[in-house]
Amino acid sequence: MRKAKPKKRIILPDPKFNEVLVTKFVNNIMLKGKKTTAYNIFYDAIDVVSDRTKENGLDVWKKALSNVTPDVEVRSRRIGGATFQIPSEIRPQRKQSMGMKNLISFARKRNEKTMALCLASEIVAAFKEEGGAFKKKEDIHRMAEANKAFAHFRF
Repeated sequence: MRKAKPKKRIILPDPKFNEVLVTKFVNNIMLKGKKTTAYNIFYDAIDVVSDRTKENGLDVWKKALSNVTPDVEVRSRRIGGATFQIPSEIRPQRKQSMGMKNLISFARKRNEKTMALCLASEIVAAFKEEGGAFKKKEDIHRMAEANKAFAHFRF
């Protein structure tokens, strides 16, 4: 490595729930630096989730996030002219970020009136272990399972 590792930035907890994880999620929702809008979307979505499920919205969101977080992934590795899909474990930080990004991207693809409603629907679907983000996690795991024979090429 040529340079020193950059310092980890300290992420402050969000104002309502006092959770760092919420701030990270909101940072992923945010577009063009509009953090207040992103917070409003998230808080509205949590309110909708708590109305729909009759449970604590934040707990439902955390469970949904853990349901869409993958454990393994496949990485391409070129060995002797052939490219192999090699299953490998994912670092905890990357796991979390992949789960958040999948949840948000599939929420954006939904057709509902507001982003808050789209996000709420995707969170409820992920909580029930269904929906696009959960399906993506299952596909990633299925790919890793199918290519388990190449695990000895791990780097």
